[in-house]
Amino acid sequence: MGIIEITLIAIGLGMDAFAVAVCKGLSMKKMKWKNAVIIGLYFGIFQALMPIIGYFLGVHFENVMEKFDHWIAFMLLSVVGINMIHATLKGDKEVIDEKMDYKTMTLLAIATSIDALAVGITFAFLQVNLILAIIIIGIIAFLLSFLGVKIGNIFGDKYEKRAEIIGGIILILMGTKILLEHLEIIQF
Repeated sequence: MGIIEITLIAIGLGMDAFAVAVCKGLSMKKMKWKNAVIIGLYFGIFQALMPIIGYFLGVHFENVMEKFDHWIAFMLLSVVGINMIHATLKGDKEVIDEKMDYKTMTLLAIATSIDALAVGITFAFLQVNLILAIIIIGIIAFLLSFLGVKIGNIFGDKYEKRAEIIGGIILILMGTKILLEHLEIIQF
């Protein structure tokens, strides 16, 4: 898996963090750059850590699942993407306030990075430079979260739904690409 694919996956994963960051920005009466950095760091770090955990879970079970790895990658990425789109279209929306305490931010960071855990499992079955992948995922999650706070503070929740849907579509497409490549239907 190359840098382009990893970057696209990182953008797809980062859309959850972006949407929550937009909500955090909405909750701020006045834009606080320090808070935008803190939010970006929480989401970026957790988005980078979860694939590591998933990777090691996947490696542990690699011998058992080697024949089905591309199907697992396809299903995990697709399910995560479909769930993102479904929750957005259904109107599921978390109420997020201006709190920036450790507990609140940790819970939000975990909630927005669970998808990255599943992606990490797929990394174990594919040829992925894990260090490069977690760096890209962490940086993109940080940048999207940081920008999300500012955008939320300026524009409100106008773009939140679109971001979630785009993120879901990207993950589904990446899962489909992995499956088609392993079935040798297409080659990139």
